[in-house]
Amino acid sequence: MSAEPSAALLSVNNIEVVYDDVILVLKGMSLEVKEGQIVALLGANGAGKTTTLKAVSGLLKTEEGEVTDGTIEFMGQNITNLEPEKIVRRGIFQVMEGRRVFDELTVDENLTAATATVKERGRIKRTYEKVMHFFPRLQERRKILAGYLSGGEQQMLVIGRALMADAKLMMLDEPSLGLAPLLVSEIFDIIRRINQEDGKTVLLVEQNARMALTIADHGYVMENGKIVLDDTVDKLRNNADVKEFYLGLTEVGTRRSYRDVKHYKRRKRWLT
Repeated sequence: MSAEPSAALLSVNNIEVVYDDVILVLKGMSLEVKEGQIVALLGANGAGKTTTLKAVSGLLKTEEGEVTDGTIEFMGQNITNLEPEKIVRRGIFQVMEGRRVFDELTVDENLTAATATVKERGRIKRTYEKVMHFFPRLQERRKILAGYLSGGEQQMLVIGRALMADAKLMMLDEPSLGLAPLLVSEIFDIIRRINQEDGKTVLLVEQNARMALTIADHGYVMENGKIVLDDTVDKLRNNADVKEFYLGLTEVGTRRSYRDVKHYKRRKRWLT
């Protein structure tokens, strides 16, 4: 775990998000990410996790979405509905779901593409060395086209791009998606090291709650467009509802899948 974090870096304050002027997706969503933390945002498909990240990064605009109520503050400044390129310049970088690399560019060229907002050449060089420190496998494949990398290597590359952008806040969307269990463990270990050794603040969206709660400091559980539970990871791991519906454990310790639950009824203490 990282050291005790300081002030809030990101504050999402009771936001509503509407797509195409009619579809309400986020319904009073609030969360806080303190500097130096890894914060996990958990929830099933369709809960609104990715929409939350896009609201912060400004990418809602590319999908006819808009924050219609509430505010998003970063480093004490209102960034609600700001243009994506301006948000990147302020220090927020979203790593999209699905390992979106530039297939026809080499590993080095992919990394360089993320430095458009970094003006100091010395910093670019130092950050590049840092990326190679965290991802020695990329060092071996520097001149290889990104399209030829394995899924795990591509995930390393997109996280490396976030580092190259010198982001103050890295937002990772489903970094474990489609990876073998051993690679998932490796990726999450690297995310933890980036937080501990480089001090990067991370907002992590992840369906693999078990892995997310092993590296995070604080967690939020999202359902139907709003937060239904938040707490420290120690308390979340011991919460009976989280154990059953997110960690796949019943009270007697046997595994259970969502598919085995015909009707998912939240206990009253989950209601907000």
